[in-house]
Amino acid sequence: MSSDRLHSPRRGMLVAVSAPSGGGKSTLLGRLLEEVENLRYSISYTTRPPRPGERHGEHYYFVSPDDFERMREHGEFLESAVVHGYFYGTHRKFVESILDRGQDLILDIDVQGAESLATIMPEATRIFIMPPSYEVLCQRLRARGSDDPSVVTHRLRNAGREVRRFREFHYVIINNDFDRALQALICIVKAERERWRLSEKALDAIVATFQA
Repeated sequence: MSSDRLHSPRRGMLVAVSAPSGGGKSTLLGRLLEEVENLRYSISYTTRPPRPGERHGEHYYFVSPDDFERMREHGEFLESAVVHGYFYGTHRKFVESILDRGQDLILDIDVQGAESLATIMPEATRIFIMPPSYEVLCQRLRARGSDDPSVVTHRLRNAGREVRRFREFHYVIINNDFDRALQALICIVKAERERWRLSEKALDAIVATFQA
């Protein structure tokens, strides 16, 4: 039996990564995409105004609240949530088209979105990026300098609720040392990809080659 027959054409793997604001998720995902081949990134839609340096269609699709609501009413989002007072959503057709092509896809979503995804697509791998402490998260958020103090306070309050939900995820990475956190993220994605690559049918075919 040739090895090709043991591997059925597969749908792409979906990986959702969540973290509290300031947890370092965006930087980790940027490097992950550079290091791992055949891995796409799903750009979310949001009603949040862009921060300095953010570009429409690269970091987010920035849309008005009315446009977001219209898209949600038409069922265009796989999942959507209100985060820090703004709407965020993942475009359904984009996700389905990438996965149908056999490409693996990374979602950058909050814990609410990950909860919805667990119901809609339970096969998706969910990873939580944990800051090493409250104090470190405070320092990171304030060092960004892109938010008013009231916004930082609001994000820190939300972070306290978000980190308590780490048990809802398959993996947790503590982002204390960036290089170590990056390597852990790469290893998880590669291990999950290998697990996803072989279907139960393919494994049963291997087992069948053994004599009882």
